[in-house]
Amino acid sequence: MSWLRRVRENLVLAKLLVRYLKPYGWLLLGVLLFQSASAIASLYLPSLNADIIDNGVSKGDTEYIWRTGIVMLTVSLGQIVASIIATYFAARAAMRLGRDIRDDIFERVSGFSEREVTGFGAGSLITRNTNDVQQVQMLAMMGATFLVTAPLLAIGGIVLAIEQAASLAWIIAVAVPVLLVVAGIVIARMVPLFRSYQGKLDGVNRVMREQLTGIRVIRAFVREPIEEERFREANTDIMVVGRKVGSLFVVLFPAVMLILNVTVIGVIWFGGMQVDSGEIQIGTLFAFMQYAMIILSGVMMASFMTLMIPRAAVSAERVGDVLDTHSSLERPADAVSEFPAPGTIEFRDVAFTYPGAEHPILSGISFRATAGETVAIVGSTGAGKTTLVSLIPRLFDVTHGVVEVGGVDVRKADLEALWSTIGLVPQRPFLFTGTIASNLRFGREDATDAELWRALEIAQASDFVSQMEAGLDAPIAQGGTNVSGGQRQRLAIARAIVHQPKVLVFDDSFSALDLTTDARLRQALWRELPDVTKIVVAQRVSTITDADRIVVLDDGGIVGMGTHEQLLETSQTYREIVESQLGAEVAR
Repeated sequence: MSWLRRVRENLVLAKLLVRYLKPYGWLLLGVLLFQSASAIASLYLPSLNADIIDNGVSKGDTEYIWRTGIVMLTVSLGQIVASIIATYFAARAAMRLGRDIRDDIFERVSGFSEREVTGFGAGSLITRNTNDVQQVQMLAMMGATFLVTAPLLAIGGIVLAIEQAASLAWIIAVAVPVLLVVAGIVIARMVPLFRSYQGKLDGVNRVMREQLTGIRVIRAFVREPIEEERFREANTDIMVVGRKVGSLFVVLFPAVMLILNVTVIGVIWFGGMQVDSGEIQIGTLFAFMQYAMIILSGVMMASFMTLMIPRAAVSAERVGDVLDTHSSLERPADAVSEFPAPGTIEFRDVAFTYPGAEHPILSGISFRATAGETVAIVGSTGAGKTTLVSLIPRLFDVTHGVVEVGGVDVRKADLEALWSTIGLVPQRPFLFTGTIASNLRFGREDATDAELWRALEIAQASDFVSQMEAGLDAPIAQGGTNVSGGQRQRLAIARAIVHQPKVLVFDDSFSALDLTTDARLRQALWRELPDVTKIVVAQRVSTITDADRIVVLDDGGIVGMGTHEQLLETSQTYREIVESQLGAEVAR
């Protein structure tokens, strides 16, 4: 059924090109007009050449040669100008097409939930938005350039060649099918290779991205030789496929040149006999030979276009998969943007199961946090703490039950309004390339410098920022790799504070801080932001002992809830956690 898949890919490609080139029809019209003018000029030149030979050179008419030569020069210059303008228009249309597709892919991916991003893979999404779009873009440019030229040259050349010397037309009738058969065989073998190549390219990008992201882990465990071998295998895989594609190109172009040269030899051989017998003139023979080359050039252009289509079709299908994928986080038509109870959070009999998992990661979760309250979530590794807090900003949708923020079911809330009321500090804080100020203003673009410094003071980050030479304008590398883990966490907390949310969610966001800084930061948060609800996921018991309520998770369910003192009396699981960290004396 490979041919059905090929048809589907070509339909997707056609749909993509029509959709994104439609706004630039005026550019395509310019390409059509100027390429047509260029092709017509190419077809007109051989007949002028024949006139010079037959009516000028043979008769010694110098004036006629000069006059016709000037006409040929003018036509040639016009052809050059028309080709340049047509190529310019084609390039503009193709570049705009690529820009628009990349914009739409980025916009679509930005709205994906974790489920869609994980399904595609970050490396594959990057490849689709770069290499795959480039393949479609290249086809658009070449198509706009050759789509008019190739048929005009081929069809017009055949008509004019027959008009010049119908007795030699059989040579073209033999050469063209042979050229098409050779190109067809090569193209048929290239299609599966192009599909494989794009998949191998995804693999190289994935391995490279993992190694760059985990470079510290790789060095810490002295895994460089193993990772080098892993990359070498992925790189070799793509090299093997690329070599196969290259070998087919190596076969195609010499074969095409062989057919072209054999055709020229045939025209000279059989045409020379007719010139010798007086059936045709030598100028006519040269004109026919030029038309034969023009015809085969047109066929070769069409073959080259056909050669590009399979790879672009594979890429278009991959791009279409992203554009046709809708986020599992559906935006309700009547989305609620007003929250009647700001700062409140409520879980009612919530359950969540990851796609493909046999058992739910969370089940029977019910608790409520009122405005200004601090609720801590604690539990063993794998208990579902991060998953639970990910349901608050609706990074995932619950599979059962209801999560309410501000008195509104998050599935009915406007996503922008929901996210604006929540400040999230993830487990692995990420900083963007720029400055400290630009990173903090991710929380709120119009924040003043005074507000940034206040957020830094609350987050216990003002001391090290003030010691930097540039202060707020100090540079931050991608991912925040030029600051320590603790500094990165505090800057991420400051960014969330600048956001001025009603709810702050800390997903194990104090783990890189020493106990003194941790305590000062929490005291500043409770003191400076008394009306903000705080949801704190923590591994260290010392971080949560002063919380208004502690929720204890075990195996995806709540096994205890209350204050630190209450849980020491009522929850065996919590008491074991405290004993493991602070000792049995404290637990008693």
